[in-house]
Amino acid sequence: MAATPDNGRQRSVYNGKVVVGDALFAGVALTVSGPLSILQGITAITRDRVFSSFGYAYRFDLTAWGWIHLVIGVALFVVGVGILLDKAWARGAGIAVAVLSLITQFMFVPYYPVWSIIVMVFDLLIVWSLSRSFHPAARGGR
Repeated sequence: MAATPDNGRQRSVYNGKVVVGDALFAGVALTVSGPLSILQGITAITRDRVFSSFGYAYRFDLTAWGWIHLVIGVALFVVGVGILLDKAWARGAGIAVAVLSLITQFMFVPYYPVWSIIVMVFDLLIVWSLSRSFHPAARGGR
């Protein structure tokens, strides 16, 4: 039997699967949402006067909100990359982090309402698409 020619190609360290459909949307959405949350966090940390609030039950110092958004943004981005690389842990983690982001955006509505509502809708779409991708039929199974 003859050996298969190498043709100078290197083998991929990844499993070679292509992420498609709902998982692809969720992965891209998470990798976009993450940096946006990071930027929102940095803005709240460095420029407290950008955001304003009125009497509000969930009122924290804006610097604290900034750190919360920064940490969640990094988690969103990492999980999004994990989904795009088709890592087994990433789908469940994606749902958890998107829900956490949704809750923090809800609590942040009085500070920046339009942006928070847009991100909340984005987070809901991420949860929906990842929930659909858990079904075997959505992953190509029966």
